[in-house]
Amino acid sequence: MERHDLLHEFPEHHDKIHELKTSDPHFREMFDEYHKLEHQIHRINMGEEVVIDEAMHEMKARLLFIKDEIFSMLKN
Repeated sequence: MERHDLLHEFPEHHDKIHELKTSDPHFREMFDEYHKLEHQIHRINMGEEVVIDEAMHEMKARLLFIKDEIFSMLKN
């Protein structure tokens, strides 16, 4: 199963991601939460963890929300 870390999702923003991680606490918080959720979803998809469908749906929805927020921050 393919991973979806932010540096692969937004390769054209590599430098800006690094800059915001070090200078913007809110961005860093979103970045860290995104990667934590992405890692957990990957583990579930690989069968390493088990959750109910509703919980998986909520995690994926939160992941997309964070990704959209991060993308908005990268565009500005």
